[in-house]
Order: sequence, then structure tokens, then C-alpha cells
Amino acid sequence: MSEANEESGWISRLRRGLQRSSAKLGEDISSVFTKSKLGADRLAKLEEALICADLGPQTAARLVAEFGKSRFGKEVGEDEVKQALAALIAAILKPVAKPLEIDFSRKPFVILVVGVNGTGKTTTIGKFAQSYIDHGLKVALAAGDTFRAAAIKQLQIWGERVGAKVVTGAEGSDPAALAYRAFEEARSEESDILMIDTAGRLHNKDNLMQELAKIIRVIKKLDASAPHATILTLDATTGQNAHAQVEAFKGMTNITGLVVTKLDGSAKGGVLVALADRFKLPIYAIGVGEQADDLQPFLAEDFAKALVGA
Repeated sequence: MSEANEESGWISRLRRGLQRSSAKLGEDISSVFTKSKLGADRLAKLEEALICADLGPQTAARLVAEFGKSRFGKEVGEDEVKQALAALIAAILKPVAKPLEIDFSRKPFVILVVGVNGTGKTTTIGKFAQSYIDHGLKVALAAGDTFRAAAIKQLQIWGERVGAKVVTGAEGSDPAALAYRAFEEARSEESDILMIDTAGRLHNKDNLMQELAKIIRVIKKLDASAPHATILTLDATTGQNAHAQVEAFKGMTNITGLVVTKLDGSAKGGVLVALADRFKLPIYAIGVGEQADDLQPFLAEDFAKALVGA
């Protein structure tokens, strides 16, 4: 398949994935805007529609103020609204649409993956690993969520599927010790990348914080600059709760970027815009399905247009 066809195929999947989000927002815009003059009442309804699409009150208010600035009192129709909103949303998203850059002077380049259980950490690791291996890189994986046998097994399945070595320990063993051993093995075997899975038990935040701090502390003994990237995975179906998760994990470790998963299962895709506007963290990739190629680099304009149905 050509690069152009691949890109077109991804955009189609993105639009399908965001259909639940865009359908609701599109209906709300259609109900508000006929070809009539733009007044305060219509702007208020537009703001309400954006809030309902999980863009959040602050971001929604800013978008509506910007939209109304040059159009107040003028006739505007549905298509113009969607096009204008897509452009304004893309402007918020472009500064954070950054792929994860691998520094090949670091060997292995260590990626710590954190997030609440159920957000797709292990699947994200597997999909990233497959992409790296497809590009000729040697990847090692560490099953650092040692408290869940299912998480260890899931990572082993991904390792077998993509051809990546998976370092595991006994269930309930020390995650930091496992991370240290995985780093040593990845270095001795000249792996390009080491991805470390972690637990995500936010209900026991103090223990989790200590666990993550210990993992970071021990791998710094092998490389003071590690981890070289820390990805936080977020499940789009949680909507505004994603903000609390970013806050919680930012307090535990240095988050370098986000991966937003399960956009295809949610009508809350707008939360990604709110997260970008508030936290300004890079968005490395988004997921709209279970297949490996359903996790793709985040493209601001494509996402903005798909979200509003423009």
C-alpha cells in the first residue's frame, strides 16, 4: 500500500473512530445554527455543545469567544461553524502534536509507561514495540506490573507476537528489581529500546508513588538520564476524569507525553482538546481500535476535522 493510501486509510479509521463524538457535536451544532445572525443566545448554545462534547468549560469558553469575535451579528451556517471550529481546535492541538523521538545515543532508550489499570498501557507498549521492530529496531519489554498475572501474560503474548524479548518476574515480586534486571539485559544484548510496563493502582496512591520512585531510582544507577521518556496512557472513555489522572501521575513522575486510547469507544473525544489546552503535554499517539496500526501518531488538523465532522 502506498504512503498516500495508508494515510487516507488512517484518516478514514480516525473519522469512524470519532463518529460517536462527532455525531453528537454535529447534531448540537446543526440544531443551533441555521443561516441566521449570530447572537449571544446561539453562542451560549454552542458553548454548551462543546462542554457536552467534553472540551471542558474553560476551553469551550475560549473557543466560542474566538469564534464570535469576528462573526457576531453576521449570518453564519452550520458548515462555516464546523470549519471555523476545526481551525480553532487545530490551533490548540498543533503545539502538542509531537511524535516520541528516540535518542539513539542512549542504548537502550528507556521508555517508562504509566497509567491507571485499564487505560491500555500493555497494549500501547505492544503496539509501539511492533512499530519499532517493523523499522528494524531491537526492542526489549519489562513486565513491571508484577502484581497482576494477567498483565504479565498479556505482555508476554505481545512479545511473542512482535518478536520482542519480555523480562518477567514472579507474581508479586519487586518491580524495581525487575526493571533493573531488564535494563542490564537490554544493555548487554544491545537492545535499542526498553519499554517498562508499570502498575496503575491509583486507589493506593502512596504505594504506587513509592513504587514508581523506586523504579526510577534504580534504573538511574545504570543511566542517570533514564527513563528517557515517560508515557502516560489515558482512556478517552473516562472523559473529564482524565484530568485528575494527569494531575496524579504528574505528581509522581516526569510525564514527557500522552497516549490517548479507546477514542473509538467514546463520545468524549473532545477531552483530548481540553487536555492539550490545559497541560500542554505532547500527545505522542492516539488509538481508535485494537489492531496494531490503529495506534498512530497524533495529527492535529485531521483530529480537529474528524471531531467536529468538518
